[in-house]
Amino acid sequence: MESVKKIAILGYGIVGSGVAELFYTNRKQIEKKAGTALDLKYILDIRDFSDSPYKEKFTKSIDDIVNDDEVVAVAECMGGVEPAFTFIMKCLEKGKSVATSNKELVAFKGDILLKTAKNNNCNFFFEASVGGAIPIIRPLHKCLAANRITQITGILNGTTNYILTKMETSGLTFEDALKEAQQLGYAERDPSADILGDDACRKICILSSLVFGKQVYPQYVYTKGIREITLEDISEAKEKGYKIKLIANVKEINEKITVSVSPTLVSTENMLSQVSDVFNAVMIYGNGMDKVMFYGRGAGKLPTASAVLGDIIGSISSDGTVISQYWESSENSDFIESFDLNNYTTLKLKSGKELIILN
Repeated sequence: MESVKKIAILGYGIVGSGVAELFYTNRKQIEKKAGTALDLKYILDIRDFSDSPYKEKFTKSIDDIVNDDEVVAVAECMGGVEPAFTFIMKCLEKGKSVATSNKELVAFKGDILLKTAKNNNCNFFFEASVGGAIPIIRPLHKCLAANRITQITGILNGTTNYILTKMETSGLTFEDALKEAQQLGYAERDPSADILGDDACRKICILSSLVFGKQVYPQYVYTKGIREITLEDISEAKEKGYKIKLIANVKEINEKITVSVSPTLVSTENMLSQVSDVFNAVMIYGNGMDKVMFYGRGAGKLPTASAVLGDIIGSISSDGTVISQYWESSENSDFIESFDLNNYTTLKLKSGKELIILN
């Protein structure tokens, strides 16, 4: 009789519940792609879900998962750095691969988790941490591996893109557009991580680390959000042939890299200017393929769950650690060029704001 490999989910919030739902909806297809019979054995959460169809699978102890040899892969969907970091370390040290959607964790602790996975011949995967269902991590270290990547530019936060879209197309003020985004579930009650640029910063840190091989920590990145953008700025940009977008960017300059997140004037001739509402897009530049763009929904229950389960499949079907998805720790920021507007083409608006131009 074929043995059934077991998986576990850490956290039963929006993403975690989506992983469970999508796993059982597409179980046969997932098993076929993984090459083995699978089942969900545990869901870790401190809350009680007595009405859940999976109520028998809940546990409040990470040790139940760590010490169960049947569990070969874990989906971390808790968010935040702790206790997620401690729980993942315990799983990796036991040789259990982990897939996560937690961009904050990867941005701050990715180097440590990748090293621990490598030392224990398993994997730490994080496709869902950047762009939700948009495949971007795997293409970077596999499909585009023969290229020297020189720049990554993208819209990596759907909340801010929705707000800027509504300001442009409906004439809503920043405050009203934010309120609408919150009502629709696109923005959190506390939207600080989105509107201040921290979410996009974490995502460009992950992409930068993967491409350039050293951990790029958020504190190394120039980050400015959209809180100060006004309808007058939007209108002036439109008159001059631009749209204002929150752009995350990493680029090689003088054998170093410069990394930033900032409101940017994107030419209407640039494909990124056409990315609206909650959609994300990432443009990658390389010396072999010129440029390619990845586009799609950057968040949401099932889109993010789709990416997490894709990583679960990849970890189960992998023979040991995938060494191409790896980067080293960085002791300092010597390899990062300080952000300087003089390295960019800019335009000063009537409001006095000086924004980078992306043609």
